[in-house]
Amino acid sequence: MPVPDYQALMLPLLERLADGKEHLVREVREAVATSLNLSEADRAELLPSGKQAVFDNRLGWAKTYMDKAGLLRSVRRGVYQITERGKGVLARKPTALDTNILMQFEGFKDFIVRSNDEVDAVVPEPSKGEPVAAPAITPEEALERAYKDLRKKTEAELLATTLQASPRFFERLVVELLVKMGYGGSLEDAGKALGRSHDGGVDGMIKEDHLGLDVIYIQAKRWQNTVGRPEVQGFAGTLEGERARKGVFITTSTFSREAREYVARIDKKIVLIDGAQLSGLMFDFGIGVNAVSAYELKRVDSDFFSEE
Repeated sequence: MPVPDYQALMLPLLERLADGKEHLVREVREAVATSLNLSEADRAELLPSGKQAVFDNRLGWAKTYMDKAGLLRSVRRGVYQITERGKGVLARKPTALDTNILMQFEGFKDFIVRSNDEVDAVVPEPSKGEPVAAPAITPEEALERAYKDLRKKTEAELLATTLQASPRFFERLVVELLVKMGYGGSLEDAGKALGRSHDGGVDGMIKEDHLGLDVIYIQAKRWQNTVGRPEVQGFAGTLEGERARKGVFITTSTFSREAREYVARIDKKIVLIDGAQLSGLMFDFGIGVNAVSAYELKRVDSDFFSEE
């Protein structure tokens, strides 16, 4: 099953603390995951940044919000305990807990109002009389979702701009990207190895590494039409003629299903990079983009505050 959102994790988390004893966070985490029948794959799912598990992130925020509402507390580093208020909530035998229920507690309401005030420049203010709402997703998920949207927009602009570029500029773009990725040695070496083809693309051989222990044959086409099997099969034939074992076929458009099935069946190692992947690589390796802003997320260093 998919990992539930942080609100759906509140009740299972509070129930694991119902006995009033102190519980280690890792024990609570395992107990909640078991109660929800989460598989190892579910537990291993990461946020888009790859820095934290989705389940751990959402459970952490479930704990934070219930802490702000006074339903549980952190006794010390990595140890949770239910409060009398939390026991009172469980005594009502709720079928679920969510932020609407937590809003009845002033500590949580003040926390949400303060958080919303800090993002007024981004989030429109609620109308008069409209209840203050807690976010539907965790702050990390909101930030990463916004990043993905901005990245997707930039990649689309990169691809559109690349399609409008001249053949000579496209040649330079491909060379710079390959060198940034670690191929071809220097820009000068890569530029000599690759050249423009008659159809506005790029063809040639390039070093696989700085020592030139192996070579890769490159074909790059600044096309808008789908690249089919005949073009890819012709590229494979060129590899054979050049005695090359590896090849990269880059296009600003897409590859047909038949083309992809063909390279999966042959002995030659051919990597197909379509327009979406090309713009993604340009984004990752800083080709045609500039950094505008950088945000560094930080969390409290518990070891710093340890007095043991």
